[in-house]
Amino acid sequence: MEQIINSLLDTDLYKFSMGQAIFHQFNDAKTTWTFTCRNKDVKFTSEMVEEIKRQIKLYCTLSFKEEELTYLLDKQAWFKESYVDFLRYWHPRYEDFDIREEGDCGLFIETCGSWFNTSQYETPVLAIVNEVYFRMNFDYATLLDSFKKRTEEKIAKLKSGQYEIGNFSEFGMRRRLSFEAQDWMVGKLKESNLPGFIGTSNVFLAKKYDLKAMGTMAHEWIMTVGQGYHEHNPAYSNKFALDAWVKEYGVLNGIALTDTITTDCFLKDFRLTYSKLFDGVRHDSGDPYEWGDKMLRHYRDLGIDPLNKTLLFSDSLDFERASAIYKYFNGKAKVAFGIGTYLSNDTCEKALNIVMKVTEANYSPVAKISDTKGKSTCKDPAYVDYLQRCIDWRMTH
Repeated sequence: MEQIINSLLDTDLYKFSMGQAIFHQFNDAKTTWTFTCRNKDVKFTSEMVEEIKRQIKLYCTLSFKEEELTYLLDKQAWFKESYVDFLRYWHPRYEDFDIREEGDCGLFIETCGSWFNTSQYETPVLAIVNEVYFRMNFDYATLLDSFKKRTEEKIAKLKSGQYEIGNFSEFGMRRRLSFEAQDWMVGKLKESNLPGFIGTSNVFLAKKYDLKAMGTMAHEWIMTVGQGYHEHNPAYSNKFALDAWVKEYGVLNGIALTDTITTDCFLKDFRLTYSKLFDGVRHDSGDPYEWGDKMLRHYRDLGIDPLNKTLLFSDSLDFERASAIYKYFNGKAKVAFGIGTYLSNDTCEKALNIVMKVTEANYSPVAKISDTKGKSTCKDPAYVDYLQRCIDWRMTH
């Protein structure tokens, strides 16, 4: 196979926004990340595992080009030259990877080392795993053909008014069919002049098509900052993470993620100052209508007009679901969508449900207890019990 990742910009923007804050505030942190395939019927062959290793080795030969770093500084007001100077010398390290045939799906991947390094690996590794699987397991030409046809049908339905979803971005790199497919799809969306299409999370494609790169923080930020430092009470994970984010960015780069240790616990810390500072909040698990109504009540209770805030929905969306959510919340707040696999890997074959999550920080377990039980992650049940008891105590006392 040809090299899959050919630029260090071929990743999601939130890797850079979190990366800068990690570099300035948490450059001593160590993390472990673990790959999980949630599809019970998927098996990676020995040949696939070897190709994944080869592709990750190729990825680890890359460095940033000067024009790529200039682009980052020019396009993002919150980038700082000290961070870009560091990126000038940074590159991935294959020594941080442990890849072998193991487990129910036949593929084990862990990365261990500096948080700055291991955080950067998540998105490219998932893109590599996904593309290797689909190219080596199916007739790729047939998949790509069905992908293009389905994309064109979706665009036609948006243009006809069958779907109305307002502003949306493409968030699909982690589970894309291939780089070729995502590249074609983003170009097609741009070429179609769709009302509401505002950008992509993929920085390389944002640069190529002169689109806005989208993304702020992910669960790893709250998990590592809030739970990776042992003097912290983990029920206050959101407070520590929000404090550090505002220290780095002030009023810039402000969409907060609510569901790392449940949205109800998040709202204990998302009080007046942060509710005003952050432009909005992102939904990634649980019932979107219950979550959105809860956020509207929260803003109103604080005397904040929700029409000035963004509700960003990003949980397993397609245009039909997004259209219904938009219809319900439009006129109550600013509504936006981050749409992933439905745009980047909708073919005649079932998409993979794969993730790469931080499982240890500073040699201690960390956990996500989201608003959907199936999306929670942790390798140590004892730590989950401890974290849940901390949350319960805080919520009831």
